[in-house]
Amino acid sequence: MDLNLSWTLPAFTGLVVAVGLFRLIELNISQRRRRGLRARGAAPVAEKHFLAMVVLHAGILCGSIAEAWLTARPVMPWLAATALALVFAASLLRWWVIATLGPHWNVKIMASLSLGVVTGGPYRFVRHPNYVAVFVELLALPLVHGAYVTAVLGGAAHLWVLAQRIRAEEEVLFADPAYRASMGPKPRFLPRLLAGHPHD
Repeated sequence: MDLNLSWTLPAFTGLVVAVGLFRLIELNISQRRRRGLRARGAAPVAEKHFLAMVVLHAGILCGSIAEAWLTARPVMPWLAATALALVFAASLLRWWVIATLGPHWNVKIMASLSLGVVTGGPYRFVRHPNYVAVFVELLALPLVHGAYVTAVLGGAAHLWVLAQRIRAEEEVLFADPAYRASMGPKPRFLPRLLAGHPHD
Protein backbone atom coordinates (compact mmCIF):
# COMPACT_ATOMS: atom_id res chain seq x y z
CA MET A 1 0.00 0.00 0.00
CA ASP A 2 1.20 3.50 -0.82
CA LEU A 3 2.68 5.24 2.23
CA ASN A 4 0.17 8.08 2.02
CA LEU A 5 -2.75 5.66 1.67
CA SER A 6 -1.55 3.82 4.76
CA TRP A 7 -2.73 6.75 6.87
CA THR A 8 -5.26 8.57 4.68
CA LEU A 9 -7.53 5.53 4.29
CA PRO A 10 -7.77 4.84 8.05
CA ALA A 11 -8.20 8.57 8.72
CA PHE A 12 -11.00 8.80 6.16
CA THR A 13 -12.65 5.71 7.63
CA GLY A 14 -12.52 7.35 11.05
CA LEU A 15 -14.11 10.50 9.64
CA VAL A 16 -17.00 8.58 8.06
CA VAL A 17 -17.53 6.55 11.23
CA ALA A 18 -17.60 9.80 13.23
CA VAL A 19 -20.28 11.18 10.92
CA GLY A 20 -22.27 7.99 11.43
CA LEU A 21 -21.93 8.27 15.21
CA PHE A 22 -23.20 11.85 15.10
CA ARG A 23 -26.20 10.55 13.16
CA LEU A 24 -26.91 8.13 16.01
CA ILE A 25 -26.64 10.97 18.53
CA GLU A 26 -29.11 12.97 16.44
CA LEU A 27 -31.52 10.00 16.38
CA ASN A 28 -31.38 9.87 20.17
CA ILE A 29 -32.13 13.60 20.40
CA SER A 30 -34.92 13.15 17.87
CA GLN A 31 -36.60 10.38 19.84
CA ARG A 32 -36.62 12.45 23.03
CA ARG A 33 -38.02 15.49 21.28
CA ARG A 34 -40.64 13.46 19.43
CA ARG A 35 -41.92 12.13 22.76
CA GLY A 36 -42.06 15.70 24.04
CA LEU A 37 -43.98 16.86 20.97
CA ARG A 38 -46.51 14.06 21.32
CA ALA A 39 -47.02 14.96 24.97
CA ARG A 40 -47.83 18.51 23.87
CA GLY A 41 -50.39 17.37 21.31
CA ALA A 42 -48.31 17.23 18.10
CA ALA A 43 -49.22 14.35 15.80
CA PRO A 44 -46.78 12.25 13.74
CA VAL A 45 -47.29 12.26 9.97
CA ALA A 46 -47.06 9.06 7.89
CA GLU A 47 -43.98 9.06 5.65
CA LYS A 48 -43.65 6.65 2.74
CA HIS A 49 -40.03 7.53 2.02
CA PHE A 50 -38.48 7.73 5.48
CA LEU A 51 -36.98 4.22 5.31
CA ALA A 52 -35.54 4.99 1.86
CA MET A 53 -33.85 8.07 3.32
CA VAL A 54 -32.34 6.09 6.19
CA VAL A 55 -31.08 3.36 3.85
CA LEU A 56 -29.65 5.95 1.46
CA HIS A 57 -27.74 7.77 4.19
CA ALA A 58 -26.30 4.51 5.52
CA GLY A 59 -25.48 3.44 1.96
CA ILE A 60 -23.55 6.63 1.25
CA LEU A 61 -21.50 6.23 4.43
CA CYS A 62 -20.73 2.55 3.77
CA GLY A 63 -20.19 3.15 0.05
CA SER A 64 -17.70 5.93 0.76
CA ILE A 65 -15.53 3.65 2.87
CA ALA A 66 -15.83 0.69 0.49
CA GLU A 67 -15.01 2.71 -2.62
CA ALA A 68 -12.06 4.44 -0.98
CA TRP A 69 -10.49 1.14 0.11
CA LEU A 70 -11.31 -0.84 -3.04
CA THR A 71 -10.05 1.77 -5.50
CA ALA A 72 -7.19 3.04 -3.31
CA ARG A 73 -7.19 6.35 -5.17
CA PRO A 74 -4.63 8.82 -3.84
CA VAL A 75 -6.00 11.84 -2.03
CA MET A 76 -6.11 15.04 -4.08
CA PRO A 77 -5.17 17.68 -1.49
CA TRP A 78 -7.17 20.56 -3.01
CA LEU A 79 -10.29 18.42 -3.38
CA ALA A 80 -9.94 16.83 0.06
CA ALA A 81 -9.49 20.23 1.71
CA THR A 82 -12.50 21.70 -0.10
CA ALA A 83 -14.67 18.67 0.68
CA LEU A 84 -13.62 18.67 4.34
CA ALA A 85 -14.47 22.35 4.63
CA LEU A 86 -17.93 21.67 3.16
CA VAL A 87 -18.51 18.73 5.53
CA PHE A 88 -17.53 20.89 8.49
CA ALA A 89 -19.67 23.83 7.36
CA ALA A 90 -22.66 21.55 6.72
CA SER A 91 -22.32 20.00 10.17
CA LEU A 92 -22.26 23.44 11.79
CA LEU A 93 -25.37 24.43 9.83
CA ARG A 94 -27.19 21.25 10.88
CA TRP A 95 -26.41 21.78 14.56
CA TRP A 96 -27.50 25.41 14.20
CA VAL A 97 -30.80 24.10 12.85
CA ILE A 98 -31.17 21.66 15.76
CA ALA A 99 -30.46 24.40 18.30
CA THR A 100 -32.82 26.85 16.57
CA LEU A 101 -35.75 24.45 16.28
CA GLY A 102 -35.33 23.31 19.87
CA PRO A 103 -38.23 21.04 20.87
CA HIS A 104 -39.63 21.14 17.31
CA TRP A 105 -36.63 19.34 15.80
CA ASN A 106 -36.67 15.63 15.01
CA VAL A 107 -35.94 13.45 12.02
CA LYS A 108 -39.57 12.64 11.28
CA ILE A 109 -42.35 14.91 10.12
CA MET A 110 -44.56 16.08 12.99
CA ALA A 111 -47.62 18.33 12.84
CA SER A 112 -46.26 20.65 15.53
CA LEU A 113 -47.10 24.10 14.16
CA SER A 114 -49.78 24.55 16.82
CA LEU A 115 -46.81 25.07 19.13
CA GLY A 116 -45.58 28.01 17.06
CA VAL A 117 -43.62 28.73 13.87
CA VAL A 118 -39.82 28.98 14.16
CA THR A 119 -38.48 31.90 12.11
CA GLY A 120 -35.11 32.55 13.75
CA GLY A 121 -31.58 31.30 13.10
CA PRO A 122 -31.11 29.98 9.56
CA TYR A 123 -34.89 30.07 9.09
CA ARG A 124 -34.61 33.84 8.75
CA PHE A 125 -33.27 33.20 5.25
CA VAL A 126 -34.61 29.90 3.88
CA ARG A 127 -37.34 27.36 4.58
CA HIS A 128 -35.21 24.19 4.56
CA PRO A 129 -31.67 24.81 5.84
CA ASN A 130 -31.48 21.32 7.32
CA TYR A 131 -31.87 19.66 3.94
CA VAL A 132 -29.18 21.92 2.49
CA ALA A 133 -26.82 20.82 5.28
CA VAL A 134 -27.53 17.11 4.91
CA PHE A 135 -27.26 17.14 1.11
CA VAL A 136 -23.98 19.08 1.07
CA GLU A 137 -22.46 16.92 3.80
CA LEU A 138 -23.29 13.60 2.12
CA LEU A 139 -22.20 14.88 -1.30
CA ALA A 140 -18.88 16.23 -0.04
CA LEU A 141 -17.96 13.42 2.36
CA PRO A 142 -17.17 10.77 -0.30
CA LEU A 143 -15.05 13.30 -2.20
CA VAL A 144 -12.63 13.67 0.71
CA HIS A 145 -11.00 10.43 -0.45
CA GLY A 146 -12.01 10.32 -4.09
CA ALA A 147 -15.14 8.16 -3.82
CA TYR A 148 -16.57 9.77 -6.94
CA VAL A 149 -19.04 7.01 -7.83
CA THR A 150 -20.59 7.12 -4.36
CA ALA A 151 -20.77 10.92 -4.51
CA VAL A 152 -22.48 11.00 -7.93
CA LEU A 153 -24.88 8.08 -7.44
CA GLY A 154 -25.59 8.97 -3.84
CA GLY A 155 -26.15 12.62 -4.72
CA ALA A 156 -28.58 11.74 -7.52
CA ALA A 157 -30.53 9.35 -5.29
CA HIS A 158 -30.50 11.92 -2.50
CA LEU A 159 -32.08 14.54 -4.76
CA TRP A 160 -34.97 12.17 -5.49
CA VAL A 161 -35.47 11.21 -1.83
CA LEU A 162 -35.34 14.83 -0.68
CA ALA A 163 -37.88 15.85 -3.32
CA GLN A 164 -40.35 13.29 -1.90
CA ARG A 165 -39.58 14.25 1.68
CA ILE A 166 -39.93 17.98 1.12
CA ARG A 167 -43.18 17.53 -0.78
CA ALA A 168 -44.66 15.57 2.14
CA GLU A 169 -43.33 18.04 4.70
CA GLU A 170 -44.59 21.12 2.90
CA GLU A 171 -48.07 19.63 2.64
CA VAL A 172 -48.15 19.78 6.45
CA LEU A 173 -46.39 23.13 6.79
CA PHE A 174 -48.39 25.08 4.21
CA ALA A 175 -51.67 23.87 5.68
CA ASP A 176 -50.95 26.29 8.54
CA PRO A 177 -51.83 29.96 7.80
CA ALA A 178 -49.17 31.29 10.22
CA TYR A 179 -46.46 29.28 8.46
CA ARG A 180 -47.62 30.42 5.01
CA ALA A 181 -47.54 34.04 6.12
CA SER A 182 -44.11 34.00 7.77
CA MET A 183 -42.21 31.40 5.73
CA GLY A 184 -44.03 31.13 2.40
CA PRO A 185 -42.25 34.10 0.76
CA LYS A 186 -38.79 32.76 1.66
CA PRO A 187 -36.79 30.60 -0.77
CA ARG A 188 -36.48 26.89 -0.08
CA PHE A 189 -32.71 26.44 -0.05
CA LEU A 190 -30.55 29.42 -1.09
CA PRO A 191 -30.96 32.79 0.64
CA ARG A 192 -31.60 35.86 -1.42
CA LEU A 193 -28.78 38.39 -1.46
CA LEU A 194 -30.80 40.79 0.65
CA ALA A 195 -32.50 38.23 2.87
CA GLY A 196 -33.07 39.60 6.31
CA HIS A 197 -32.66 43.26 5.21
CA PRO A 198 -35.02 45.46 7.26
CA HIS A 199 -36.55 46.94 4.10
CA ASP A 200 -37.37 43.52 2.49
